[in-house]
Amino acid sequence: MEGMEIERKFLIDRLPFAPEDYPHKQLEQGYLSTSPVVRVRHEGDEFFLTYKSSGLMTRIEHNLPLTAESYAHLLEKADGYVIRKVRYYIPYESHTIELDLFEGDLAPLQMAEVEFDNEEEANAFCPPDWFGEEVTYSGSYHNSVLSQKGLPT
Repeated sequence: MEGMEIERKFLIDRLPFAPEDYPHKQLEQGYLSTSPVVRVRHEGDEFFLTYKSSGLMTRIEHNLPLTAESYAHLLEKADGYVIRKVRYYIPYESHTIELDLFEGDLAPLQMAEVEFDNEEEANAFCPPDWFGEEVTYSGSYHNSVLSQKGLPT
């Protein structure tokens, strides 16, 4: 559904491959609000303002393009940590695993996200054996929460 994000999230303890063998992007993002979630993101050569509704596996998400100047101006207003991570895109069955390796204050966190077209598909997904604990239903691992509270203890 347009504007709907359906994803499952997993912690990663070990990688049975070299992530640098896969396409990747450097991401930087800051949060202007966590309720509702309003985020600015620099991804490759693109800049976005994103709104996300509350929720865990399924949320409304809208992205609006920004200029580099607008992004820099808004990032100065972000609360908490500015999140920096490298996102690797790994094909898996009919999906793409988005593997995030966090940097800075959130290192050595490694998390994988898989997006789906509908909740039935999400619920039927069988993760690969290298995935660790599922944190889809733990709000502590939303990036917006990580930006405010850091790594869960």
